[in-house]
Amino acid sequence: WPFHPRGKMAEPKKLTRKGKKAKRKAQDAEDQLVESLNASVHPKIAKLDLKLKDRSQRTNPKWTNRQRTLVFSSRGISYRVRHLLHDLRVLMPHSKKDVKMDRKDKLGEIIPEICEMKNCNNCIYFEMRKKQDAYLWLGRMPQGPTAKFLVTNIHTMDELKLTGNCLRGSRPLLQFDAAFDSTPHYKLLKEMFFQAFGTPNQHPKSKAFVDHIMSFHILDNRIWFRNYQVSWKQPGKAGKDEEVKLTEIGPRMVLQVIRIFEGTFGGPTLYENPDYVSPNEVEALLLACIRLLMVRAVCSTEVCLPSKPLLNTSTRLWPKRCMKHTLATWKCQKTKWLQCLAMRRRLL
Repeated sequence: WPFHPRGKMAEPKKLTRKGKKAKRKAQDAEDQLVESLNASVHPKIAKLDLKLKDRSQRTNPKWTNRQRTLVFSSRGISYRVRHLLHDLRVLMPHSKKDVKMDRKDKLGEIIPEICEMKNCNNCIYFEMRKKQDAYLWLGRMPQGPTAKFLVTNIHTMDELKLTGNCLRGSRPLLQFDAAFDSTPHYKLLKEMFFQAFGTPNQHPKSKAFVDHIMSFHILDNRIWFRNYQVSWKQPGKAGKDEEVKLTEIGPRMVLQVIRIFEGTFGGPTLYENPDYVSPNEVEALLLACIRLLMVRAVCSTEVCLPSKPLLNTSTRLWPKRCMKHTLATWKCQKTKWLQCLAMRRRLL
């Protein structure tokens, strides 16, 4: 800007309506000239200019679906669950993370506040009991509903070492089994999975590629989660359609529904799985079976089993005739059945 003779800065001249119209016409004429020149050079350059012409669309993308998912866990999780947590964050560009939670009570009061501070409307929360039983909470914030799952058969991407691969930040296709439309609670879970795992269109951290599929299938009253790479083969000389090939990337996990709550991490129960058996009950039943088999294996003759429940593993309830056998034989049988128990728990 020119300076005033006395040292003051001169104010810029304000454009009138006629001046604004003339400037706009000159800018439009210049744009048309550039488009014609680019079209004469190469048609792809002209298409690119047409896409980038609207500056408002470049600066403010049409990101209307503002879904964000908070993915975090409680303290005391195993290394396998921690790696699974990292894999889910990598596959979900719209996810946010937070530090591990110390408290395991009053989840319905603390987690909605964290989601509000992180500006998230979905939550995936992992917790672990006895350092062996993993549970997953999937909920809508801040009003619910919330579903609780038992997580089994966890396999991470580093552990599987599969050949599949996908672009980091690409949007996934969500594929659901037809059984999700059979019952009301599966319809609700389908919508919750769609909103939590689906990456919104034109998300700032997402990339405009679709190269992997997240599949949810129902088998044995459980939800099986898999992640596959999609690769398209070019059509051959015969003019056939493009072939689609799926290659698994990972991670894997199996979810068993425990209960669906109306509120956030609590409230009235919308659905309760009648076929669910807690891991504590399974372990107690296995211990009782192992004790019964040990009694029959150690004793060469028939013995009278105690009348009290077999769930108590104290030595006072063991038959007296079993105690007369050698300690070496008893230890040998005990180690064998404990190995069977450990193998059974890995399969569960």
